[in-house]
Amino acid sequence: MTAAELPADALAVVVTASNRAAFGVYADRSGQALADGLRELGFTVQGPHVRPDDVAELEVVLREAVAAGADVVLTTGGTGLTPTDVTPEATRAVLEREAPGIAEAIRRYGQDQVPTSVLSRGLAGTCSRTLIVNLPGSTGGVRDGLAVLGPLLPHVVSQLRGGDH
Repeated sequence: MTAAELPADALAVVVTASNRAAFGVYADRSGQALADGLRELGFTVQGPHVRPDDVAELEVVLREAVAAGADVVLTTGGTGLTPTDVTPEATRAVLEREAPGIAEAIRRYGQDQVPTSVLSRGLAGTCSRTLIVNLPGSTGGVRDGLAVLGPLLPHVVSQLRGGDH
């Protein structure tokens, strides 16, 4: 599928979960890479919205994106095993239905080159008519995630907007 198959008004929201980026310790490279990649796929992009690793703050920004009518919300960061990695917990609080195959495909995609990719706890699913997917907080993880998602997103957007199979 090509970007031309996306509706002209397809909206994606990018959220970066990172204490260090939120507090200005370093620039948010993964969120910017994600926003750039989504634009290349044909989306209008809002963000990246950089937030600290805080369940309540992340849940608020996810719910705001859904309420604003985003077709897709992609997060980067906060999916690992450290105590501050809480993006999946915030996402789970927002999801109405999980789509585990998407998260599994993203983990598998880079597994041969980056064996630690299986440590990502990222989730995928829907809330209302919005797909929400958690990606790792590295530019490589974002590239891998977009490689998996790119061919799927036109069909997903169509289905969530009421299209048929």
